[in-house]
Amino acid sequence: MTAVNESTTGVRAVPPGTRLVADPSLRRFDGGRMLLGGSPPRLLTLNARAAESVRGWLNDEPVPDDPTAGRLARRLLDAGLVHPHPPAGVHSSADVTLVVPVKDNPAGTAQLLDATRDLARRIVVDDGSADPLPRATIRHDRPRGAAAARNTGWRLASTELVAFLDSDITPEPGWLEAILPQFGDPQVVAVAPRVRSQRTGWSPAERYEADFSRLDMGDGPAPVRPLSRVSYVPTAALVVRRSALADVAGFDEELRFGEDVDLVWRLLASGGTVRYEPTVTVWHTPRRTLRAWLRQRFDYGTSAAPLSHRHFGDLTCALLTRWNTVVWSLVAAGKPLPAVAVAAGDAMRLVRGLDGLPPREALGLVARRQVVVARMVAEAMRRGWWPLALLSRNGRRLLSASVALKIWDVTRARRKVDPAAQLLALADDLAYSAGVWAGCFRHRTLAPLIPRIVDEARTLR
Repeated sequence: MTAVNESTTGVRAVPPGTRLVADPSLRRFDGGRMLLGGSPPRLLTLNARAAESVRGWLNDEPVPDDPTAGRLARRLLDAGLVHPHPPAGVHSSADVTLVVPVKDNPAGTAQLLDATRDLARRIVVDDGSADPLPRATIRHDRPRGAAAARNTGWRLASTELVAFLDSDITPEPGWLEAILPQFGDPQVVAVAPRVRSQRTGWSPAERYEADFSRLDMGDGPAPVRPLSRVSYVPTAALVVRRSALADVAGFDEELRFGEDVDLVWRLLASGGTVRYEPTVTVWHTPRRTLRAWLRQRFDYGTSAAPLSHRHFGDLTCALLTRWNTVVWSLVAAGKPLPAVAVAAGDAMRLVRGLDGLPPREALGLVARRQVVVARMVAEAMRRGWWPLALLSRNGRRLLSASVALKIWDVTRARRKVDPAAQLLALADDLAYSAGVWAGCFRHRTLAPLIPRIVDEARTLR
């Protein structure tokens, strides 16, 4: 756990009038002078004046027109301890151009355009469909990929903001109302709504996607950053400043998959802020057949290798400390008792380092950390390491435990035993893993399969 103070040197102030809402993880101690929360968890120590300011903001007082207060608010936002409700009125739909990349989906395109009639500027890029789309603004003579189609679209736009929506997306009415105010903060370069899958049919894959879609980042707002709770957002639905797209030269057209993750991470690397705003929902039409769905999961997996090359350290199968590595190496070697002893020693060391926190809170935080690390290892087993795990008895035992955990999670989420959903959850991991391995062989790297060794704060998510 890393503790930081409220120093705001070099931090850009939050616009005055912004209201702040506490993240559910936020805990306050010592009369509000110690703040704990965020993803990964941060421990901030404030002086009395700063603590009083935070107390007021959490009671719905707006951030004042004061540079020091504005920079403190920015630190809280960046740590994920609070989330912004900016004042409205800076932007309207007249500042937005809709860009729709599409290939061979005229029905979905028509449905999307009907749902976005309030936008005067709309650009549909036909990426070489077999039959030319009648409502397309511009057409590629051959398929060049989603990244190229999006680049063609945003470069034709003249507005300050560009809204990317895929042709299999249907936004709810008023979907821009909660997104546009976020751009009143000059630091914000992109905002993503929540993407949920529609129950359009009764196939097992469609029912599974409705509850467990990988495009759905959950119901909690968050700053987007690698190795956090919301580490990326899909460009199936994303609003971006056009100037920010120009600064990073848009999408990387060499990437057939994962181009959305790459763009978001380059926007962040350029110094901008990307926010996830789940109060807005758009609906995604999932693949209708099991084969198409599994192929999509495989394709997503193939992006891991090129992304790990472009963004070294930001994409990893697991985040482990040196002590975690020792613990799980002992577990894999079939030595559970030494592993428990090392884990206990590590936990005591961490608790002692959390000076100022009540002992019960410190113990709870460390216990949650151990659970998070165990879950990361279990997921890495299913989504990457399983071919190696099959080579030893202890590896097979760990893999079996990982599979059992996945089945339990699906059962708990569905609140009933659902064999079809359980099998699809395992097939999801298997297809993605196959894509990861295929991408690794294609790019001659094992980087996506190697855990990253970090300090304790990065694993306390």
